[in-house]
Amino acid sequence: MSDSNVVKPSLQHKAPLPFVGQKRFFLKSFRKVLDEHIPNDGEGWTIIDVFGGSGLLSNNAKHLKPAAKVIFNDFDNYTERLKHVDDSNRLRRQLIDVLSDYPRQKLLDKSIKPKVIDVIKKFEGHIDMRVLSTWLLFAGKHATSLDELYASHLYNTLRRTDFPAVDDYLTGVEVVCESYDTLLPQYADQPKTLLVFDPPYVNTQQGAYAQTGYFGMVQFLKLMQYVRPPYIFFSSTRSEILSYLDFVQECDQRTWQRVGNYEKISLKACMNKNSSYEDHMIYRFE
Repeated sequence: MSDSNVVKPSLQHKAPLPFVGQKRFFLKSFRKVLDEHIPNDGEGWTIIDVFGGSGLLSNNAKHLKPAAKVIFNDFDNYTERLKHVDDSNRLRRQLIDVLSDYPRQKLLDKSIKPKVIDVIKKFEGHIDMRVLSTWLLFAGKHATSLDELYASHLYNTLRRTDFPAVDDYLTGVEVVCESYDTLLPQYADQPKTLLVFDPPYVNTQQGAYAQTGYFGMVQFLKLMQYVRPPYIFFSSTRSEILSYLDFVQECDQRTWQRVGNYEKISLKACMNKNSSYEDHMIYRFE
């Protein structure tokens, strides 16, 4: 099948809208692994982005392997957010009018904070709380409601430019919205099906995800029952996956035969100058 017969999105290097945990620093490694293990344009293959998040991995997979069936499980309703990019850009411009002369990265004082809140209250359009949080809250903070935002310390971290157009971000990608334990059984025995996992970290704060608090230890253990090659699994030293795999290797050879003998790529990530951790991409194709 030639490229002229397939439809693919333009390749993106980061998600068009903010999303906690997007894997943009792993994209080079992700692309390399796909090219090494899925031949040509991916005809005959299915790639399932089980915890789709921002859809960035789905975008890259479909661009690189355009003949493959790529399924983006939009469990966090990212596609709904994409529909309102124009509103977010319009709100940004209105906030810029208020904050244009205010120092960046600085706490809003008592004279300017009410003006910012007034702009938001009068805005006629969709308000994306995740976008607004990245613009007005300290790094890493997230407000789930406007009342929570208004009660917080606000900062001028407003984006300098509009968000880009997103018309073809998921071109050719099949979008679904299902829990992993209803999605994965549909493809359990299907050949040439790559499972891509990027689940929330177990027992960590998940307020920035649509399904707050839904992924705990029991959910993690249920998920691991569905993991089988070929798979790519993203994790971190902040999660339990490597400790779990060490335990399985020692105590559960049957499970180890299914999920073990993997390869690993690690990247160092810094939260701030005093805190860092490692992100991991674990994968197995045979």
